[in-house]
Amino acid sequence: MKILVTGATGLIGRSLCRALTDESRTVAAVSRSSVKPQGLAVAEVYQWDPQSGPLPQAALDGVDAVVNLAGEPLDARRWSDQQKRLIRDSRVVTTRNLVEGLNSLDRKPAVLVSGSAVGFYGDRGDEQLEETSPPGHGFMSEVCQEWEREAARAIELGVRVVHVRTGVVLSDQGGALQKMLIPFKLGLGGPLGSGKQWFPWIHIKDIVGIFRHSIMTSTLAGPVNGVAPQPVTNGEFTRELARALHRPAFLPVPEMALRVLMGEMSEVLFGSQRVLPKAALASGYEFHYPLLAPALADLLVSSKTA
Repeated sequence: MKILVTGATGLIGRSLCRALTDESRTVAAVSRSSVKPQGLAVAEVYQWDPQSGPLPQAALDGVDAVVNLAGEPLDARRWSDQQKRLIRDSRVVTTRNLVEGLNSLDRKPAVLVSGSAVGFYGDRGDEQLEETSPPGHGFMSEVCQEWEREAARAIELGVRVVHVRTGVVLSDQGGALQKMLIPFKLGLGGPLGSGKQWFPWIHIKDIVGIFRHSIMTSTLAGPVNGVAPQPVTNGEFTRELARALHRPAFLPVPEMALRVLMGEMSEVLFGSQRVLPKAALASGYEFHYPLLAPALADLLVSSKTA
């Protein structure tokens, strides 16, 4: 089985490529450079500027599945109009050009597993959100809706399409958890604002597992929430992380100060999404880390031994 991955050098992409390669799958990646990134577990790298036009046919020949993980990191810099355009285009235009590439093939891949995010739901307070819940409002919700619409165009080509709406990925290799560790280890960690907003987390092993499950499960299509089955509030997450690190967590971070500092990007921190992985569970996916405490224990041990 040959699998092509866009965004292969990102947090999820690297781990997914390694997992698939370890299963003896043939994994190829696309990159702006033709040089294979160091440490990336892929057999081939194809050069492609995703904003310039359709994905080259050479990259797609013989491919059985495509995983689309491309996208500018949300926390790369403050959300100016230019940065918001980059966030959108790196997802929406890239996916549009990827599907255009699929259209040119005589033999099309069986499945396109395309990234999305829980930002699709917007800020929803305590409402329980499943894959059938309607979209919300705000910049990220609009981006996710456009992103999914572009990927869904592949359905007309006879390709099964899955949209993985990813939550906050916890990993010992980077991402949100690693950014939190320094202030917490210094005893300066605390809840964001009231701490009552829901925090849709997932262990890196499980988000990789859900992407793999989406590739291999022929009956699975449409949106799949990439989150753990036991969501927690920001306050609960903060207390659990502090407990795991044996540090205090009593200094709340003022919401107004962060909103002034971060601007519109603060919606990612203060939005509340109580998301449940109904589709993943219903299709037979079994979580390695359904509960937060064991997930943090595993990752923090990994961080110490890395």
